[in-house]
Amino acid sequence: MKSDERASEESRSDSHLIQLASVGQIAAGIAHEVKNPLTAVKGFLQLLKQEEKHEYIDIAQSELDHALSTLNDLLQVSKPDLEDEQLQTIYLSVELESILNLFQDKLYDIKIITNFKNTNIGILGKKNQFKKAFFNLIKNAIESMNGEGTLTITHEAINGELIVSIKDTGVGIPEDKRSLLGTPFFSTKAEGTGMGLTQVFSVIYQHGGKIVVDSKENLGTTFIIKLVQQNQLIQKGVKKLLLQYEEGCSIKNFFFKNREAFENTLLDEAINVKDKIDEIHRIGNINLLKNAHKLVLFVVEEQVHELILFAKQEGVAWAKYSLTLAFKLEWVQAIRRTLWDFLYNYDLLSKADSDREAFFYLEKNINELIDQFISYFFISYSKYKDELLNQERKLVENLSVPIIPINDQICILPLIGQLDQQRINTIQNKVLNEIEMNHIQTLIVDLSGVADMEQTASSSFIKIMEGISMMGCKAILTGLHAELVKSLISGGTSISQVAEFKGTLKLALNDVFFKTELV
Repeated sequence: MKSDERASEESRSDSHLIQLASVGQIAAGIAHEVKNPLTAVKGFLQLLKQEEKHEYIDIAQSELDHALSTLNDLLQVSKPDLEDEQLQTIYLSVELESILNLFQDKLYDIKIITNFKNTNIGILGKKNQFKKAFFNLIKNAIESMNGEGTLTITHEAINGELIVSIKDTGVGIPEDKRSLLGTPFFSTKAEGTGMGLTQVFSVIYQHGGKIVVDSKENLGTTFIIKLVQQNQLIQKGVKKLLLQYEEGCSIKNFFFKNREAFENTLLDEAINVKDKIDEIHRIGNINLLKNAHKLVLFVVEEQVHELILFAKQEGVAWAKYSLTLAFKLEWVQAIRRTLWDFLYNYDLLSKADSDREAFFYLEKNINELIDQFISYFFISYSKYKDELLNQERKLVENLSVPIIPINDQICILPLIGQLDQQRINTIQNKVLNEIEMNHIQTLIVDLSGVADMEQTASSSFIKIMEGISMMGCKAILTGLHAELVKSLISGGTSISQVAEFKGTLKLALNDVFFKTELV
């Protein structure tokens, strides 16, 4: 029975690879015929947009971006731009933890359960392809739950296989649609292209793995991935790249000459940030590729002060638009790795006679500068966020003590919710300051919305009433219910000498205005 199941799985994977191969033939035929003119049109639209902003240009550019994205996805499935990536030992538990960090902004109402066993067991494969595949699986799982549910990820080694399962409690997949999973252009999402899952199936099958899908409508979906575990460790080496070089070329000019190659290598290194570049640019007007070049030039030219200023500027930008920090960190580390690959190739091409001391100086200096960038970025990010939190805290404090003026002499303070010691302190500062600044003669404190008052807070509240009286202002309390009265009288201090009482706010206002008119 097991041999029959294994034969069925192998038949499915062979069939899927044949299907992808046919898609690849179609994609290869249309690539130059479609992609190049579309890219040219996009360039002309950008030029037109600089001259005159127009909503139709924006719509055309948006639709064009969508078409190019779909075409790129198709080409990626048929002929991955990572196909020349080196094989290395991959620890999937580490990669899964890293990918989960990229979804911090979407996990507030989703419970994450991870059960990782045998984390020291690796597989042999192409790391960035696997990172993108698991990114797509986790992304689909999160989106299927509409922001609320449970995501369970497990990792364990059984009988020579490394097994990863990704389970969600989302909408599930209809039974008659499951056989189409992994097929280009099939998607259960209204605006989906199906390319994400196609890439997943393609990567797993090309690495000799298997995928099992179990799903029930309105209950959720589980993807189980089985891969052959690797016993012999293979570490990734430095990349030899096809780059342009002229005799005597400086490092700075070397980077300028190979700008496009640098961008492509960087995008391969930061495979999951690659899909976020346009979104980050749209939200925060941050050009990741342009800024990567800027950072590299600051590093290789040792422009320390400019690098620090740039890091601070970046920190504020990411904090201001609440962009996910995990993407930034992965991006900077990808820049570091790409920079070292380029320096290695520069050293090969220039045939420089560098000694060990010079190499270690370069290694220390470059890594220190990139670490400085990260450090100042996070300090600037945290500072901006702290200032924002302080402003919001002050706003909340003001809203929690809303002193509403009725006229020049009379104000209302409606209190809502629980009164604890911290809030009592806020009330004391705000009330006494407002009485002094605005010369309030009568303050009506409405307590009808107060649910509870802590025992320690009740005596402090009475002292506030005493303070109001000492400043020549009359306090009128309204809306007291039985539990609140019990809290106030349990302290043993009388409040009746420093405040008046009315059953409702309406009665208090009628009484105050009636007496005012008589005067």
